[in-house]
Amino acid sequence: MTTFQNTEKTNGSLDTPPRSPVGDDKPRTHSHKESWNQIRAALESTITIPTSPTGESHNTIEVPAIRSPVADADKFRLSLSAAPSMKERRVSRNSFGAALPIPRSKRQSRLSNVTLPDTQAALGQPTRPGMPPIQPTREFLAARVQDVFSDKVKAAKNMAFVFDIDGVLVHGDRLIPEGKRVLEILNGDNELGIKIPHIFLTNGSGKPELARTQQLSKILQNPVSTDQFIQSHTPMRALAEYYGTVLVVGGEGYRCREVAEEYGFKDIIVPNDIIAWDPSVAPYRVFTEEERATARPRDFSKVNIEAIMVFSDSRDYATDLQIIIDLLRSKNGRLGTVAEDPVSERIPIYFSQGDFLCPTEHPIPRMSQGAFRIGLEAMYKSLTGVDLERVVYGKPELATYKYADEVIASWMEQIHGEERVPANVYMIGDNPASDIVGGNMYGWNTCLVRTGVFQGGENDEENPANFGVFKNVLEAVQTAIRKELGEDFRFEWDDRVNPVLHGEAATSSAIE
Repeated sequence: MTTFQNTEKTNGSLDTPPRSPVGDDKPRTHSHKESWNQIRAALESTITIPTSPTGESHNTIEVPAIRSPVADADKFRLSLSAAPSMKERRVSRNSFGAALPIPRSKRQSRLSNVTLPDTQAALGQPTRPGMPPIQPTREFLAARVQDVFSDKVKAAKNMAFVFDIDGVLVHGDRLIPEGKRVLEILNGDNELGIKIPHIFLTNGSGKPELARTQQLSKILQNPVSTDQFIQSHTPMRALAEYYGTVLVVGGEGYRCREVAEEYGFKDIIVPNDIIAWDPSVAPYRVFTEEERATARPRDFSKVNIEAIMVFSDSRDYATDLQIIIDLLRSKNGRLGTVAEDPVSERIPIYFSQGDFLCPTEHPIPRMSQGAFRIGLEAMYKSLTGVDLERVVYGKPELATYKYADEVIASWMEQIHGEERVPANVYMIGDNPASDIVGGNMYGWNTCLVRTGVFQGGENDEENPANFGVFKNVLEAVQTAIRKELGEDFRFEWDDRVNPVLHGEAATSSAIE
């Protein structure tokens, strides 16, 4: 326990520096006096001292603080850039350092949900139980139109869109109206009746891909396939080949455990499992009987956890930070131990993304996984004196964009039979620090919209969008398509090409 000495005749005055702690017999030097004067000056010039309590007598005493009022976190905060410096960094065992493994194959399975079996019913479209989906006549008519306008078709197949989701197409579970119209256009409601390639690249996370795409299909009222969808932790499925026993953190309930199981991780632990084994690990956590019944406790003092995976935003900062810190300071991932060397015996930690802010239904963006990570880094350094080596996936990391290329090529093969990446790719996002900087570095055309994180001026000063800033996603998409396909391109299908409805003369005039 710290012992404080009597301040004798200082009477709370800022003129006299505090005496040394007990046991410090060294005389005060001139440099210390100057340092104290600097603190005093900071107090007097930057802090508004509260007004003294009113009345003739009160029960408060104002004592000058020893510590500077300036926050300490900044010196612990590591760079949010895509390529943090690796100079003089010692790496821990079992770590990739600056490398981010991604799956070698384009997608794990082609049997996911190309047509989303439940999508037709979800969108109110007619179905025929036990029979193939109804094939619309428009597809046959569109093929005829596309034969006539082959140059425009070639240009349409040589462009693709990559959409961020939150703040661009939706706010949480609430639709941004222009998002629905954009997907209708890209799915064929245009003058060519052609599907223009597009995928979804989000730093969102916390659910299996199929569950998320089904949810999005209902909100956007358009089919979204898992084969065109990348969450921040989707490329992390590659890590299942490297680690056996892992701690998975974040998300609601046990959804991230489900994600890890689908990715092929063999032995998955979540914080609730550890709390059920030893509640004293998190002394401020109220652990319910329902949580205890669904946890999977075991004797973790005999288990070596090989890596930590932060898949999604923490729902309990205090508990998750405590458990992660315990493991990072442990000897080779064994809870209840403390490593002799905080670097060589430290297990690796992976974050699915690094966004500091995330747009939600709340009018002001909320803190995201990046805020959790920076807090963890500061805590770890204050406890160990060394920087925390960590690996961050998601935008704007290069690995995420390389994986996106694979997904675009795979989706092109499905809708047009051409396995390639179009020459003109447009990234549409709301966050300059992830969507835009990542797209710029990867050579994509970047579009910044004002429906999410960005609410600035003409463009972001630090990471400007190279194609422009737009009011919403519809304006961005229409501008890009007009650039590639011509200013006269029409963003709706013309039913007059149907001879059944309008006769052969109408068909000819519409095509001409």
